[in-house]
Amino acid sequence: MIRPYTAVGLIPTVRGIRRREDIKTNLEHLAHLFKAASWLQAFNDEVLDLDHIEFARTCAIDIPGPETEALGKLAREYDAFVMAQAKARHPDLKDRFFNVGFIIDPAGEVILQHYKVSPLFPVEHSVCPHDVYDWWVEKYGRSLDAFWPVADTEIGRLGIMMANEGSYPENARALALNGAEVVYRASYPHPATGNEIFEIQSRARALDNNLYIVAPNMGTYYLFPEETTPIDTFGGRSFVIDYKGRIVGRQEYGAGSTYVSGVIDIEALRDHRARAQWDNWLKDLRTELYQLLYEQPIYPKNLYLKRAPMKHAEYRKKVIEPQIKLLQDRGVWARPSRA
Repeated sequence: MIRPYTAVGLIPTVRGIRRREDIKTNLEHLAHLFKAASWLQAFNDEVLDLDHIEFARTCAIDIPGPETEALGKLAREYDAFVMAQAKARHPDLKDRFFNVGFIIDPAGEVILQHYKVSPLFPVEHSVCPHDVYDWWVEKYGRSLDAFWPVADTEIGRLGIMMANEGSYPENARALALNGAEVVYRASYPHPATGNEIFEIQSRARALDNNLYIVAPNMGTYYLFPEETTPIDTFGGRSFVIDYKGRIVGRQEYGAGSTYVSGVIDIEALRDHRARAQWDNWLKDLRTELYQLLYEQPIYPKNLYLKRAPMKHAEYRKKVIEPQIKLLQDRGVWARPSRA
């Protein structure tokens, strides 16, 4: 039996040669492209399987800090809200970093910080609140605001659902139940853009919760500052999606730097939520029934409360494989016949 497998076709940037030794430049680029394609995502701490503590000390930012101040200057200059994300430290947790989404208002102030609750497993090295759950609840409480904060602004109620968070319906639902109207979702790597996972998920989250999703994907990426050739690891396909799941802004382009735009009509959204008889879904949630889904824990909490995050191989052995076995042992998943 030949088992199913993933085919990956490399699409390199190729430099013409004058001498045979010039081929080395193309081969070096291919080596970088092989690494990026083999992990199917892009950021350095993930691709290179970097040590979490070292990255926290030398690369992760502080919020607020010089980087958010630079973005705040742009917010003031353009009288705009800025929604972004970065690998950032928590002031009370030494040698740990999170993937943090944040919102800056037109005055240049950080008005919201959201700590990513669903990292891109198994490769993302960030800690998330569930990994330090007991500590997090003691500090921030056990509430929607503690995990899915929303900022009430003059352009609507804004929330953040980064990348893989949009892969789980619960994160969009939590934001909606906390009042969100416009949600930022970036970014998602190829092949999940080419096979339409990013689009399907984003449209479904917008439709299910009657909210706008602004989903700008990454442009091309240089793995190192000195790298001369970018790699389009993400595959483009950026969207602005309205509260009925319709695409109102699309940008297919993924190579280089560009933008996506679309109209946000907050009053139309609020009118729909107030007057629609059927497809304003939240009013019909039968919460007592749905609580049954989550009575048994699945993913282990407090995974990194007393240790640094695992590297790729250890994570596969200690987390992924036991989690699959857990669902099979419970009878949730049937074991494949060829396992």
